[in-house]
Parts: sequence; structure tokens; C-alpha cells
Amino acid sequence: MLLRLLVPLLTAAAAVSFATAAQVPAHAHQSPYGNWVCDSGYQRAGEACVVIAVPANARLGGGGNGWKCNRGYREVDGACAAVHIPPNGFLGSGGADWECNRGYREVDGQCAAISVPPNAFLNARGRDWECNRGYREVGQTCTAVAIPANGYLDHAGDDWQCARGFRKTDTTCATVSVPAHGFLTDRGDDWACERGYWRKGTSCVLLPLPMYAHLDYSGNDWACNSGYDRYEETCRPSRRD
Repeated sequence: MLLRLLVPLLTAAAAVSFATAAQVPAHAHQSPYGNWVCDSGYQRAGEACVVIAVPANARLGGGGNGWKCNRGYREVDGACAAVHIPPNGFLGSGGADWECNRGYREVDGQCAAISVPPNAFLNARGRDWECNRGYREVGQTCTAVAIPANGYLDHAGDDWQCARGFRKTDTTCATVSVPAHGFLTDRGDDWACERGYWRKGTSCVLLPLPMYAHLDYSGNDWACNSGYDRYEETCRPSRRD
């Protein structure tokens, strides 16, 4: 019984497969998905596969579909034209364009020599220049950084900073005047008051503590003890509702 049911189904499937295969044109093959695709070197044109016209200095593209220009050529109007490389240039890694040699830069389709001023050097890419350490760029020149007394060249090498205990003022390093009960801050260009003192003008004055108060976490102000609330400059018992 089962065999009688399967035979018609198998026959119909074979007929469908045969009919599909009969529709595959020349220079094509069936894909695993039931449709057909053109062979390598051919492209689809309606229901047929026509040969891909590969121009001179070109090759078939990946998978055999379409074409690509050879290295040293670029596509121009459906053809492959040679890449014109100017003097002091070379073919780029992509093979379809050019770059200038180190020490040259592109100017109007040519490679012009880079004029490196005194106290400068070509940068890592070789397409521009940078000033040596201790110099800064001013226009098209490198000017020495003028470092005042008690100053030093900064990390970048094109400006200066003041030593610890001095602050930058225009073109000089002025001494930071630290008052009694004061100390230099971490940056070294300003001062702060010791714990128990507060800053007033250019001095550190003793911080008065009212009754029932203590120094707060900063050490430069006070807070009321537990059970008291701050009221102006005093601490008074907290209200109990």
C-alpha cells in the first residue's frame, strides 16, 4: 500500500527536476537552491549567459563575475587606463593610485619636495615636518621656546612650565608666597591652609570653633556635634518635635 503511494510522488518529483534542468541555458549550472547561475566568465542577460568582455589590462573578478583592472591600471569609462605616476611617486598598495615618496607631498597632481626649515624634521609619515623639541612652529619656521628663570620645557617640548613653588605669570615664573600655617598644593603653583586654619586674603587665620562644634572633614571649616544644629556662627540644641 505504502509503495503504491510513494511511486506517483517520486515520479512527479523526477519530472519537476527534469523540467528544471531542461531550462538551464548554455554556460550555466544549477545552484543548490534550485535556480541556475552562469558559469565563471559569463554573466546573465535575460534568460541566457553571455561571455564577459574583459578589456585589455584587466582580469575576471572574484567568482568569475565581472572584471577588475590589473595592478597599475584604473577603470576609466569601461576600460583600464594606466596609472600615471609622477616623478618622486610610487604605486600605492591598492594598485590603482599613486603616492609621493617620503619627503614629498602631492601638489596639483605632482610630487613637490617638502621644504624643512632649520630646527625641524620630517614627521613619521614623511608628508610634513615638525619642530624639534625646544622649538615651536611660527608660520613656516621653528622658533626657540624662551624659558624664563625657574621654568622648564614641558612634556610636549613646545612650551614651558614653572618649577614647583612658582606660578606662570605672562612670560615669567613668580614665586608662590606661602604664609604661616600654609603649604604648597600638589600642583605646586598655589597654597592652602593647614588643618584648623582658613584662607583669608594672603594669610591663614585660626579657625574659631564655637561650643559644641568640631572641625569638619576638610579641616578648614566646622560642623556641629551630634544633637546640635548650626545657627549662624553657633551650635544650638536640635529641636525635638
